[in-house]
Amino acid sequence: MSRGFALAAAVLRRLGPELAHDLTLRAMGLGLSPRPDDPNDPILATRLWGRDFANPLGSAAGFDKDAVVIQRTLDLGFGFVEVGSITPRPQPGNPKPRIFRLPEDRAVINRFGFNSAGREVAARYLADWRGTGRPGLVGVNLGKNRDSEDASEDYALGVRMLAPYGDYVVINVSSPNTPGLRALQGRAELEHLLDRVGAALDDTLGAKRPPLLLKVAPDLTAADRADIAAVALARGLDGLIATNTTIERPADLRGRHRGEAGGLSGQPLFEPATQVLFDLYRLTGGAIPLIGVGGVASGADAYGKIRAGASLVQLYTALVYHGPALVGRIKRDLAALLRRDGFTQISQAVGADHRQTPASKDVV
Repeated sequence: MSRGFALAAAVLRRLGPELAHDLTLRAMGLGLSPRPDDPNDPILATRLWGRDFANPLGSAAGFDKDAVVIQRTLDLGFGFVEVGSITPRPQPGNPKPRIFRLPEDRAVINRFGFNSAGREVAARYLADWRGTGRPGLVGVNLGKNRDSEDASEDYALGVRMLAPYGDYVVINVSSPNTPGLRALQGRAELEHLLDRVGAALDDTLGAKRPPLLLKVAPDLTAADRADIAAVALARGLDGLIATNTTIERPADLRGRHRGEAGGLSGQPLFEPATQVLFDLYRLTGGAIPLIGVGGVASGADAYGKIRAGASLVQLYTALVYHGPALVGRIKRDLAALLRRDGFTQISQAVGADHRQTPASKDVV
């Protein structure tokens, strides 16, 4: 990290977290973010859904909600980015303050409530970026409007306008900050939703439709996990993202904002999110690609997600505390861990903790 950027980061940490984030996006839009020049280690390359990822590390949804800094985020060294969550109509989200740092816990609590400029604004930014012809992989994460009475129609609207710009599309039914949203993870509700969204994808793009993924919560019972896995297999879902933020509050949280309502992300989420990931890989027999997210702050964390069953890994909260240089460190350390255990490519390590092989170890 350059001395100038370190100073800027120190200033941002003194500001409120939402203001600091907004200023970060503005600075990135002006080209003031760092651009690491370290090449991707070939061992990190992977192919999924017919797409080539230079490395498996991506930025999670929530960082760039309206798709305003796609290229600048890719320039940080990510193998892919995910924009959103994007709602059909613009909405302000929940009242401020709605995001809180817990620095002692390396965690954040947010209750944004899908603040979004809406699908039309996001579509313009996505179209402009696609028009540059720059290489890069972008996922589009979709949400519903708070006052919508037909959730499946909201997701279908998002698909019709935004799916043409995505390398994959995510249906987010796991944010804890939109009333009733997580109920869509129930078996009957989920089947209806996926049927409706799948039909919208087919009508819009036909055989050229991008992969469809579902993002799930960490706060799922064993029965919930089994139902989601069964529906995902039966409906031919292309992938699952495990997980969103948690409404649980570990007893050892120390941050003074630990009692705030909203979703908890960061280090305390790593273990529960990784357990859900592990269970979904087991329940689907490894037949559905998984993206692991939640508490990733090191190469060892990313490796733990991969061994638990993730083909790709995402992070966001750790950037708040470690800055963009973290991306390069994770990639270097992940490459070293893969070689240490005798792997020559990412795909060999995916789900390694489910197999009894000489390379298998406990989840990192």
